[in-house]
Amino acid sequence: MKAVHFSKPGGPEVLKVIDIETPTINSDEILIKVKAAGINRPDVVQREGNYPPPESHSKILGLEVSGIVKEVGKNVKNFSVGDKVAALVNGGGYAEYCKANKDVCFTIPENISFNEAACIPECFFTAWSNLIKRGNLKEKQKVLIHGGTSGVGLASIQIAKLFGSYILTTVGNQEKVSFCKKLGVNKIINYKEHDFFDVIKESEIGGINLILDFIGGSYISKNINLLSDDGKLVNIGFQNGSKAELNLMKVMLKRLTLTGSTLRIRSNSFKKDILEDLRTHVFPLLENGEIKIYIDSVFNLEDVVKAHQRLEEGKHIGKIVLNFKD
Repeated sequence: MKAVHFSKPGGPEVLKVIDIETPTINSDEILIKVKAAGINRPDVVQREGNYPPPESHSKILGLEVSGIVKEVGKNVKNFSVGDKVAALVNGGGYAEYCKANKDVCFTIPENISFNEAACIPECFFTAWSNLIKRGNLKEKQKVLIHGGTSGVGLASIQIAKLFGSYILTTVGNQEKVSFCKKLGVNKIINYKEHDFFDVIKESEIGGINLILDFIGGSYISKNINLLSDDGKLVNIGFQNGSKAELNLMKVMLKRLTLTGSTLRIRSNSFKKDILEDLRTHVFPLLENGEIKIYIDSVFNLEDVVKAHQRLEEGKHIGKIVLNFKD
């Protein structure tokens, strides 16, 4: 099968399409003929040599796929050869065939294409697990979501809207500001023109109940200062670095919770629980169009270098997808 490979860490140019053996599955796994794979920031971090896959898992990039079931293990009862599925995987997505544990696979919701389905697992699992499970989002709270036009950002905004949240977000250009306005975001800050901390502090918004951040660096102390009493800061990445100088007195006085998570290393049982929540609360809304999947661009497997370049430009709105031709 064809798959994306890199022999040494580096920029997008290190990615090459090569021929390798098709993976074999165990009794609890499904082999998927991949139709599409979502591209995510962790793929870039792994390509750069800073995010190795969990031990015993595929070193091939790609954390979410959609496609058609090619083979099922003997313990798999809910899927059959020919089913249209999507899956959250620990690696292996940038390939013509990918194996996935049965507990993190799901039938593609009605009215959703393969390209759209490949955008669901990483983004919606991440958004739900961190806003709801870890952030304990409540009705009508104020939520700041950094990077609102990223895949996770757009999923998070739409989930927060289900709770009647007052939503704030940061984005990097005017096009993204306009896009978020159409989504109904209450406060949008172009961080290249304004310091989000100053804008919020000088407003009458008050303290923020929950902040979802994958930027880190200087944002960390600003986030802490913006939180309300009993507020929560959830970090899901550190694009600007994971080190910061903090005044922890504010954490104590305001009874703040500083937490974070990464989905990749969590157990299949944990991910299965998230999937059940998504089946109940999100998938029906995907089917009726109330929640949407926003795709920025689609690239063929052979153009994976261009796909990563598009992600690193930071101009995309929504997901970037790799499409696999038959």
